[in-house]
Amino acid sequence: MSEQEPPVKAGEIHEVSVRAVGEKGDGIAKVNGFVLFVPGVKKGDFVKVKITKVLPKVGFAEVVERLEKPKRQSKFAAITREELEVVEAPPSEEYDETDDFGADLDDED
Repeated sequence: MSEQEPPVKAGEIHEVSVRAVGEKGDGIAKVNGFVLFVPGVKKGDFVKVKITKVLPKVGFAEVVERLEKPKRQSKFAAITREELEVVEAPPSEEYDETDDFGADLDDED
C-alpha cells in the first residue's frame, strides 16, 4: 500500500472554511480532503491560513486573515411577483373555433 503525498506543503497559504471543532478546541478544515487543524477559530469561520506543519495524514495551520464567508449563489433565479403574473395571450386567429371538433375522424372507421 503506497502512501499518497499530502496535497499541501508547509508555508502555503489557503482559504478554508472551518467545518468543526476538535476535542482539544482546534478548528478542523480541509484542503482537497486533507485535514488541517487550525487553533483560535470556531465552526463556520472562513479564514486564510498558512500551513505550519504537514504530517502524513494531517496538517497544522495558523490564521493569517479572517475573511467574510463567500455568498452562495443559488441555482434558482430570483424573480419578482410581477414577473410571475401570467399575461393572458389574445386568442389566435389561425384556427377557427368549431362545434364539430373531431367529427371528421368518426367517419374514417
